[in-house]
Amino acid sequence: MSAREIRLLRTKFIAVSMASVFLAMLFIAATVSSATFLISRLSVNRTLEILIDSAEELDAPERSFRFTFQELFSPDYQRNAWFVLSYDEDGTLVSFHTNSQDSGEVESVQEAGQTLLTGRRSNGLYRGYYFKRASTDGDGQRLAFLDSSMIISSTLRTVYLALILCSLGLVLTYFLMRKLSGRMVRHEIENALRQKQFITNASHELKTPLAVIRANTEMVELSQGESEWTQSTLRQVDRLSGLIGNLVMIARTQEQEDRSDLREIDAAKAVNESVDPYELLASQSGLTILRDIDPSVRLPADESKLRQLTAILIDNAVKYCDEKGTISVSLSRPRGGGLVLEVGNDYAAGENVDYMRFFDRFYREDSSHNIDKGGYGIGLSIAESICRQYGGSISASWKDGAISFRCVMR
Repeated sequence: MSAREIRLLRTKFIAVSMASVFLAMLFIAATVSSATFLISRLSVNRTLEILIDSAEELDAPERSFRFTFQELFSPDYQRNAWFVLSYDEDGTLVSFHTNSQDSGEVESVQEAGQTLLTGRRSNGLYRGYYFKRASTDGDGQRLAFLDSSMIISSTLRTVYLALILCSLGLVLTYFLMRKLSGRMVRHEIENALRQKQFITNASHELKTPLAVIRANTEMVELSQGESEWTQSTLRQVDRLSGLIGNLVMIARTQEQEDRSDLREIDAAKAVNESVDPYELLASQSGLTILRDIDPSVRLPADESKLRQLTAILIDNAVKYCDEKGTISVSLSRPRGGGLVLEVGNDYAAGENVDYMRFFDRFYREDSSHNIDKGGYGIGLSIAESICRQYGGSISASWKDGAISFRCVMR
């Protein structure tokens, strides 16, 4: 994993963690608020029952209507004006008890009582008051009203506090996770950079002894003639040289490319020209290449990277296509922009293959078969690095006897 991929993984980890913490806090806040509301409603219902049962014993103490922020968050704050209205069997008001001294409020409650007296509702919320209706001795009725501002203020107080605490918790969590995750991934980033530097340095150092081995082997052939041993040595030297080149290529493709100065390229032309050299090789092997390339596809990119990606996939398709099979090359433009490159080939034996591992470096589904074909097991890994460098992805799938590689670049 490159340093850029580690940083990206860190960003995703922080984002997922913050989303999880936010949902957890939201659930806690909603649960606490709902529980507060439910408990308050139960308290209101109990208070209304007491008012109904004890109407004649109630007094009417003086009551203040101040409603300030300090009172809202005061532990002993209550705004619970109550009213008890008793009616005879004819619906005439016979008694009225309240702790409110607001004449306008008293008149409003009396009007509400007349309305509710003939209605079907026996309890609930009406005009900002919780009410309860009950029958009395002698076919009369009694209505109790309780100011709903108490439960509303209690619920709002809980919601406000929950939102404030959740916001502070999210901010604190973000800074803590950013700080701690930075320390956690710093060591991994340093290891990735050291690994990349090691590959580059080792590749450079290996070139000299390989060049000496090739030169000495060629001198032996000049003096003693070619033999199967010298030819085997030269083949292994070529193989090691190619492997070293691919390792350097992987290290370079993992670098984040500055796309601000990239010019828009003709992607269709680059793909077509990359496929052309393989037409002859495919025909000699009895294979057919079919193209479906949108000529209008363009993309700000390094043309050499797109050619390299196409060459890797076509070379892989030619090597592993079934005898007298067909290779398909498709290039299209998705709705969101960029391009989609798909290369497929007939591969009857691919039904039970783990295609997710195809992009692992040096992975071989069939080691002996792969070596015979001249592969290193890292071509698809290079292709994956190129796609990721351009904010895309690569995937492999098998269906109806054919394998297909789908590359997305943005």
